[in-house]
Amino acid sequence: MPDHTDKLHRFWQELKRRRVIHVITVYASASFVLIELVNNLAEPLHLPSTLATILIIILAVGFPLTIILSWLYDLTGEGIEKTKPIDEVPEGQLTKVPNAWKIATYTSFVVIIGLLTLNITGNGTKLRAGDIQSLVILPFDNFTGDDGLEYFVSGMHSSLIGDIGKISGLRVISKTSSSTYKDMDMSVPQIAAELDVDAAVEASVMCLGEDSICIQFKLISAFPEEKQLWIADYKEEKSQILNLYNRVTKHIAEEVQVELTPSEERLLAEVLMVDKEAYDAFLRGRYYWDDLSPESLNKALEYLNLAIEKDPDFAPPYAGIAQVWVGLAQMGFAPPEIAGPKIYENINKALELDPDFADSHFINGIIAVWTEWNWEKGEKEFLHALAINPNDAMSRIYYAHLLMSLQRTDEAQSQGLRAAELDPLNPLLLGLYGVVLCDAGRWEEAYEACEKGLTLDPGNFFTTSVMEFVAYHLERYEASYNAAKLYLSNYLDKEALYQIDKV
Repeated sequence: MPDHTDKLHRFWQELKRRRVIHVITVYASASFVLIELVNNLAEPLHLPSTLATILIIILAVGFPLTIILSWLYDLTGEGIEKTKPIDEVPEGQLTKVPNAWKIATYTSFVVIIGLLTLNITGNGTKLRAGDIQSLVILPFDNFTGDDGLEYFVSGMHSSLIGDIGKISGLRVISKTSSSTYKDMDMSVPQIAAELDVDAAVEASVMCLGEDSICIQFKLISAFPEEKQLWIADYKEEKSQILNLYNRVTKHIAEEVQVELTPSEERLLAEVLMVDKEAYDAFLRGRYYWDDLSPESLNKALEYLNLAIEKDPDFAPPYAGIAQVWVGLAQMGFAPPEIAGPKIYENINKALELDPDFADSHFINGIIAVWTEWNWEKGEKEFLHALAINPNDAMSRIYYAHLLMSLQRTDEAQSQGLRAAELDPLNPLLLGLYGVVLCDAGRWEEAYEACEKGLTLDPGNFFTTSVMEFVAYHLERYEASYNAAKLYLSNYLDKEALYQIDKV
């Protein structure tokens, strides 16, 4: 044992004599400084995101080489010399360390301790992967001075939600709930607390000309305090607007340190061109089809057909036309023999032109389940839509209804809950979720969902019908009666409703 200890002592002394310990300390200090420099300068200098990883690999490979060289050679006043064996060194020089090495070593220790302290104390404020897992894209501010462009600004808002929704590592609030906060005087933390999200994206449209768009984006964290994480200004040609959404989505993913899947990388790397007049007409059509009156739906068809005329290879207008005809047929505004061929013609064309457009698969799923009664095809289409956009709340809630029909109750509840989390302020979706909860025997929760939906929109046609049924089951007859009155007001005139009240 004493002999073993003596050997270790001699080895340690030899490491010091050959300056190996000093070299290790200086190398570690220099490596720390280089890595910190790259990490801090990568964003402002637009350096490649892989540069830090490459540097670490180079430093790791160089570490053992440096140790070997420091053992074999020494830096002296006369230059680099091969280190003499200990037997050839005069006794008085065995432990003598030059002052330069001492200063370098002590300085390196101070640098290492300082950087470690800075990293430890700074971790509380530095954004880390997983700190932001959910966000809301707030309604865009229109600073163009032209209220007539609101349809375009609203359409851009919806398009960016759809694009960022492709990131499976984030929960992205849907448009209906997001739009609730338009022109509301609330702070980001207040909105985030209501929606249970970690951050918000704000956008301001500064100019919107015939050929180009000027827009500013901000990413703001809500907790533990409001803090701007990222800001960027863009001036883009209208024909490039779809690529702008992709770039913004990738920048936000990088900023919140969400790792994209290979499929997401592929979707966001696609170069998409669109005729500016076609895109303008498409957004006008989308603006009208949000209002389900016959007049608005017909106006939507007019603009969507114009979009196809301007750009026959642009898939979204075809999907939009199919969706409008589905609405016209469902509400009895168009007979099935007229609506049916229009629906199939346009949805098939949309799928042919762009198989990666999530809305086309959602609409095709609706058609498959509730028109063709083809549940296998419907499930395949809903899953395809959700693979492209995991944050599509309507695909999830209608998929939940399909799962109810297939008697897969637990899966239906899971999909319904996720849909309600993605669009918590959507009256129609809350009514649809109420049906899922009824199917699972969760009547009290179904009542609460419908009550919330009717608080947001007291006359919502579907949710009032669900509330009537749920309240009656719970023996809350007054609530059931009031819901029935609201429901019947869509069919009866005031005199008929008055006669019902008298009874």
